[in-house]
Formats: sequence, structure tokens, C-alpha cells
Amino acid sequence: MDYVINISSLKKALDSLKDAYSEYNKTQNEYVRDSVIQRFEYTYTLSVKFIQRYIELNIPNQEDLNSLTFNQLIRQANKMGILLSNLDEWIIYRQKRNITSHTYNIEKAKEVISIVGQFIEEIEFLVDKIK
Repeated sequence: MDYVINISSLKKALDSLKDAYSEYNKTQNEYVRDSVIQRFEYTYTLSVKFIQRYIELNIPNQEDLNSLTFNQLIRQANKMGILLSNLDEWIIYRQKRNITSHTYNIEKAKEVISIVGQFIEEIEFLVDKIK
């Protein structure tokens, strides 16, 4: 049985990211770019939490959930059909999220911006599947 999850906070984060990303694409403004990166960070974090919550509510054997690694979590979400991309793509999102939280420079910022459009599509798919 599938349970309904209140995803309003994830939707708000996604909308905020989309707005900033759209503005950045028009202006190429560095301050807007920084805003996109910050919004990517918290949207990514929220998305992983919602993936975990969805699995917790819908997996038959909940005892195994506490021991799931990130890779296992994403693989399980793929099996459940709630993700657009595979583990390889999610590892890239995770790596980009991690570099933004540990260091900042223009090249790292460009790396993150380069995957935001694809990430937005991923989260739109996720939202559609778990709502």
C-alpha cells in the first residue's frame, strides 16, 4: 500500500531552485549563481530525506531500512520507480552537493551549475511520483 507524504516543503524548495536557475540563465549574475547553488544544496538534502521517508512508508521489511547505505537507498528508490536517474547520476548530485559545502571557488560553482537543470528534472519526477 502506498502512503501519501506531505511534500509541500520539497515542492517549495524545487520551485525556489527553478526560479533562481531561470533567473541565472537570463542574467549569468554571480550573486544569482550563488543563490542557485545554495538552493540546490537544500533541495538535494530534502530530496534524499523524502526518498528515505517514501521507502520507509512503502517497503515491506522496515528493519532493513536503518542499515541502508546511500547507494542502497537510491537503488531501492529506483526499484520502486520514484527516480528518473540511476545511481550514477545520484552519485554526481551527491558529489556536487558535497563540494559546495566544503569549499567554494568559481570552477566548483560552474561544476554545480552544470548539473542543476538535470537535477531539477529529477526532482520534478520524484515529486510527481511520491505525491
